[in-house]
Amino acid sequence: MTFVERYRDGEDHELRLTKGRSAMRLSARNQVPGTVVSVLHGSVMSTVTIRLNGGDEVVASITKESAESMSLTAGDQVRAVIKATDVMVGKE
Repeated sequence: MTFVERYRDGEDHELRLTKGRSAMRLSARNQVPGTVVSVLHGSVMSTVTIRLNGGDEVVASITKESAESMSLTAGDQVRAVIKATDVMVGKE
């Protein structure tokens, strides 16, 4: 079972962005539901911690402007949309 399969809620999701513009579908298939635990604002970037429905947490770094325009606060129900072209591995 993959990471995303572990946390998906079983629904066929089609994420649409509509605020102030036409509906847009995202190509990212890795969308997992969760709850915002914290939002820490820096001068330019914000760190958003999301607790997934299975209990694990992921952390997203987004622009401060985006976090503020979304009015992200602890307790918000969100989706972590994961679109990665690289995965880095380190070993000592």
